[in-house]
Amino acid sequence: MSRLDEIKKPIQTHLDIFEKKFRESMKSNVALLDIITRYILKRKGKQMRPMFVFLSADITGQIGESTYTAASLIELLHTATLVHDDVVDDSNERRGFFSINALWKNKVAVLVGDYLLSRGLLLSLDNNEFELLKIVSAATREMSEGELLQIEKARKLDVDEAIYFEIIRKKTASLIASCCASGAASAGASRDVVEKMKLFGEKVGIAFQIKDDLFDYESSNKTGKPNGIDIKEQKMTLPLIYLLNNASWTEKRKIVNIVKNHNTNPEKVKLVIDRVNQSGGIDYARKKMEMYHQEALDILKTFQESESKTALKKLVDFTIQRKK
Repeated sequence: MSRLDEIKKPIQTHLDIFEKKFRESMKSNVALLDIITRYILKRKGKQMRPMFVFLSADITGQIGESTYTAASLIELLHTATLVHDDVVDDSNERRGFFSINALWKNKVAVLVGDYLLSRGLLLSLDNNEFELLKIVSAATREMSEGELLQIEKARKLDVDEAIYFEIIRKKTASLIASCCASGAASAGASRDVVEKMKLFGEKVGIAFQIKDDLFDYESSNKTGKPNGIDIKEQKMTLPLIYLLNNASWTEKRKIVNIVKNHNTNPEKVKLVIDRVNQSGGIDYARKKMEMYHQEALDILKTFQESESKTALKKLVDFTIQRKK
């Protein structure tokens, strides 16, 4: 049994029911749409978002019909943003599968993303789940703002630590925060508890993103060399920001010049990676990740002991111990 399968145990029955309901929520009378949505379902990932929804619901109240709606709503809106992201990034692959735009072109991909967004909106309205719609719509807005803020800052590479945290709070953490908040809201938790779960999810999301940043400086299994993908994409990650904050003016100019103008040159990218490692940027980012990880666990401690609470703690640990 894999580590994630073990974490799923207290909510496995709910996840199985959710999968069926989610398939139903994606159905369409248009044959092309049905083919594409079936393809999307086939390439689904680890189910981490529904896990956060169901475990959050179980530790704050009772899982019910509303919780299935919350999980479906999150998945529909998130899947829509991923389909649109692949168009924006001109990406041909996601999780080892061809992206929708690679197989059916950009026009179809954008329309499929719009369709999934509308399915999410209608699902919440049909079930009178206005609170859930509010939580998830706010997260979608934050994710868009985070992406646009990152694009704006990539032009000048003028990202300090405060802006970096604002970007990842909006872009990554807001989604996990909405999973936990909507899970709690669906279980009938008070407004204070919903807010507490939102903050919990936000801290988990920030730790999760810093872990992603660190992958860029670790050796990949295939090549034995660090990936450096974020540098190639001119993304300002925490280890790199730490290096720039602690470098001399001359070195800072040199590093920024490489990231801006020579990010496809493997030797120059390696030079940046080496300097990040030498500067202590990796250790600094790891300490920050551990801090947010611990703050999330401290919030979790305030809830009663249960099988789902233990599973949620393991899921939080998994986000920063995962290998990819």
